[in-house]
Amino acid sequence: MDIVETRQGAVTVLRPSGPLAMGDAEACKSRAVDAKNRSLGRFVVDASSMSYIDSQGLQVLVDLCSDMSDSGQTLRLCGVNETVREVLELVGVADRFEFCIDVNSAVRSFL
Repeated sequence: MDIVETRQGAVTVLRPSGPLAMGDAEACKSRAVDAKNRSLGRFVVDASSMSYIDSQGLQVLVDLCSDMSDSGQTLRLCGVNETVREVLELVGVADRFEFCIDVNSAVRSFL
């Protein structure tokens, strides 16, 4: 999995490409936690290039979401495809995330 990190003003955007699954899940979690800490929670996951998610990938997102929730923040996901959204809904965690259509709307949501 390739993970591209960009900045839009004070907001850090992570865009994982490919499936968020098995061995890549821990690397993604490490990058996400680091980005979250450096950006003081002004952080977005652009899921537009994430084809699917398995249980380990799901756990990464849930753990990251819980960590942010503990400090009064919400994990913003943008560009989530129908398959990933269905997985989040089926396991009952979709309501923990803030969904945005695209990166620009996610970034603007911090204003």
